Amino acid sequence: MTGAMADKKMALLWLKIAVVYLLVGVIYGIVMAASHQYVFRSVHAHINLLGWASLALAGLMYHLYPAAARSRLGRLHFYLHNGGLPVLLVCLHFYAGGMRQLEPVVALASVIVGLGILAFTVNVMMNMKVALSTGNVDSA
Repeated sequence: MTGAMADKKMALLWLKIAVVYLLVGVIYGIVMAASHQYVFRSVHAHINLLGWASLALAGLMYHLYPAAARSRLGRLHFYLHNGGLPVLLVCLHFYAGGMRQLEPVVALASVIVGLGILAFTVNVMMNMKVALSTGNVDSA
């Protein structure tokens, strides 16, 4: 597989994962509303924001900046975000449901996702600068 093909596959992987979070978020929202369990609204918001919206935007950014997709920071972002987010969401669900002893796990998973987003931010800024200096987004 060529480098360009691998870059596109990585961007598409982010988008596929994002769409799964969209589906999960919609189903979770429907179940939450049908059961009138609005105590879980923070979980619903995190699924949609950190799952669907953030991952979809990351996929689009990695499509626009393929060098960012193949960078070490891009891989770090992928593993931190996609490793920490499911743990965060599951533990946040149970925490909101009353299992307060999960607060440290929720906090740690939040930090892991936050570090992934920090890696993404630095990565995109670095690669945007390269793209602007070369005048070619595709070569960035």
